[in-house]
Amino acid sequence: MGEIIVKHEFENCIKRNKIREFSEGINLYPKECEAAAQDLKEARDSFSREQYKWSTIQSYYAMFHTARALLYKKRYREKSHYCLIIALKELYVSEGLIPVQFVEALVQGKNLRENADYYDDLTCGFTLPYFGNQALTRVKSKFHCFSVN
Repeated sequence: MGEIIVKHEFENCIKRNKIREFSEGINLYPKECEAAAQDLKEARDSFSREQYKWSTIQSYYAMFHTARALLYKKRYREKSHYCLIIALKELYVSEGLIPVQFVEALVQGKNLRENADYYDDLTCGFTLPYFGNQALTRVKSKFHCFSVN
């Protein structure tokens, strides 16, 4: 049932032009991996300087650029963070090419970034250092540019 919903959502993203075919994507894959690595480096640097909000945001963008690289590798481009997540599920998770935890970490990273960006104070019983550290941990353990078919 879940796979049918994902396929339907992926088709909707294409219909709404939130996911588009992008033949040049394959050539941009290395650049996106470099952007991910740079964002991760900057996130670690920000975290070490106790700039937790920026660290959280930069950690998410390291994840985002890794996810975008995978989409580029399949010759697609996103115009929506939500549709990027749906595309990863359809093109990679459903094919067994990446674990679902990869996408779950991206969703959690997106939520952390939105909380840091829009609410500035990530309370919910936790502090910014906690969230920044969680985001860095997710990036480190789940997200890096790797070779996937």
